[in-house]
Amino acid sequence: MSKITNIRKGRSEDMKAVLGLIQELAHFEKEPDAVLVTVDDLIRDGFGTNPLFHVFVAEVENEVMGIALYYYRYSTWKGKIIHLEDLVVKDEMRGTGLGYALYSEIIKQGKLDNVRRIDWHVLDWNTPAIDFYEKSGAKVLRDWDVAQMDEAAINYFLENKLK
Repeated sequence: MSKITNIRKGRSEDMKAVLGLIQELAHFEKEPDAVLVTVDDLIRDGFGTNPLFHVFVAEVENEVMGIALYYYRYSTWKGKIIHLEDLVVKDEMRGTGLGYALYSEIIKQGKLDNVRRIDWHVLDWNTPAIDFYEKSGAKVLRDWDVAQMDEAAINYFLENKLK
């Protein structure tokens, strides 16, 4: 397999393959047990009346080999922006241009939607990705830390800090 045959908007029937790529990414990022989302969650959340995300899929010989999953956010400084949640390419397809094609599709979507910024996260040890993004003209903001609360932290806060 080597030739990209199609990049298109994902459909509900693609979500099993999308979940497989999400799980592959979790292994790559050394978090193999972190994925809690299910195929049913992806279908519900991506294809209902008010979808929470959108996804491009890259097919090679009719098999989904890469995804770019994104959603819209609002910046108080910039207005409407795209958040690229995950750009994932199957291991055997890395270095074939598939990731670049998906990345380009997100940037084209941002232009089409008149967003003022596209954001994403990259792990500080993923130097090939950082190099790729910087060569494309993206700024990697090394002076910002990501803050988040997982479900346990949310529960802890609500049970202990609001008293």
